[in-house]
Amino acid sequence: MKRILLLMTLSASIWCTAQTPCVDGYAGPYPCENVDLISVTPINEIGGGDNLNDIWGWTDPQTGKEYAIIGRSNGTAFVDVTDGANPIYLGNLPTAIQGNNLWRDVKVYDHFAIIVSEHSSHGMQIFDLNHLEEVTDAPEQFTPDAYYTEFGHAHNVVVNEESGYAYGVGTSGFNGGLHIVDINDPLNPVLAGGYAEAGYTHDAQVVNYKGPDEEHVGKEIAFAFNADIVAVIDCTDKTDCQLISTASYADVQYVHQGWLTEDQRYLLVDDELDELYNGTTLHTHMYDMLDLENPVYMGFYDHEIYSSDHNQYVKGNFTFQSNYSSGLRILDISDIANANLTLAGMFDILPDFDQAGFDGSWSNYPYFESLNVILSTYEALYVLRPSDFIMVGVEEQIAPTAVQIGVSPNPVDQFATLTIAGAKGKMNLDIVDLQGKVVRSIDAMPILGNNLQLDVSDLRTGVYIIQVRGEVNASARLIKL
Repeated sequence: MKRILLLMTLSASIWCTAQTPCVDGYAGPYPCENVDLISVTPINEIGGGDNLNDIWGWTDPQTGKEYAIIGRSNGTAFVDVTDGANPIYLGNLPTAIQGNNLWRDVKVYDHFAIIVSEHSSHGMQIFDLNHLEEVTDAPEQFTPDAYYTEFGHAHNVVVNEESGYAYGVGTSGFNGGLHIVDINDPLNPVLAGGYAEAGYTHDAQVVNYKGPDEEHVGKEIAFAFNADIVAVIDCTDKTDCQLISTASYADVQYVHQGWLTEDQRYLLVDDELDELYNGTTLHTHMYDMLDLENPVYMGFYDHEIYSSDHNQYVKGNFTFQSNYSSGLRILDISDIANANLTLAGMFDILPDFDQAGFDGSWSNYPYFESLNVILSTYEALYVLRPSDFIMVGVEEQIAPTAVQIGVSPNPVDQFATLTIAGAKGKMNLDIVDLQGKVVRSIDAMPILGNNLQLDVSDLRTGVYIIQVRGEVNASARLIKL
């Protein structure tokens, strides 16, 4: 989509670099609910260019380090976000074709980043993420480890990490439909097949199906978002993909992207243009996919704000949505069977701009073990921390007048700084492991300046709950060591 430029002046204060808890509906200048701000890093600090675009994440299984992989108009930035409050820009993979392009997309297979762009003749870059641990003089200039040229431009790339296939969509071949690449050997990508009959595919999710429709269990199924329809395609045989069904809804404008619930029963869908062209408030559409041959439209959730939707990803009972001007919005989908979604959290990255259009949050990645969420806008990388009840199902606010706790850094190495707001008098603190055992207690703890330095160097690596409580208020927070 063509970007509508937002004419606005960003003051220096908007680029908050330190952890800022969400207190009384704000984290610094940003309206929020149940989402803390960890850091903001502007585009000029992570390689520059005309704009940022897509974002994905990767965790090094050997070191536990967490990395943000961010598309830019002129390349791909790699940022160490292990300490979310202090991101480290490690280096740049330049675009395959000289010049700037609004669109770039990235996904990960094993320890390889898979990167495409709308830039003509760009092809697909493959980059070994193990190089990030080898960086000694950041930022470095990287080169791709492999390069696939069976298509030129691609709007997006989808990776089924279970099967080892990448799906280029919106490419120069297969009528813009699915262009399937075998990346089981990432350094030697091979064309495996494609599907053109359902027309142009803008985005997709491809899974090894384990859902409720027993007829299709074990097959590789693509849920393709094709502008005016959702197409369900059996891609088990890459050389002979078969259409299972298509679905749409009244007043459709542009079926842009979507994601399945974890049980693969329900499908949440973004329509990028219905708000703009139909004049509606922000909508999230829902399908019951009990029978893949007969998807049932369930209606939509009305956010009751003016914004456009873009990308969303499901984790547990929540969907994490990047909705342009309204930023990150997190919906509780635990009652989706009754078409009942509720707002669980939000972080508005454009406080003074609430309308349909294409400025704001492009995408997000909510799958880090640190429980941080990374988010991209055209101008910056955000590291955010939703409340624990969203990220791991642990209710953080355990009293009506709960204390607000910030932890920095998180994950913690040896020392953690607790930022405590709303505390009254002396507080008691417990550190509890996930089996419920109290491993550290501090009683009658005085709160001086709302900050507390906590030594955790003697605790084993793992995830713990910090509980702070007093006579009238209490709260809890997860930390990772």
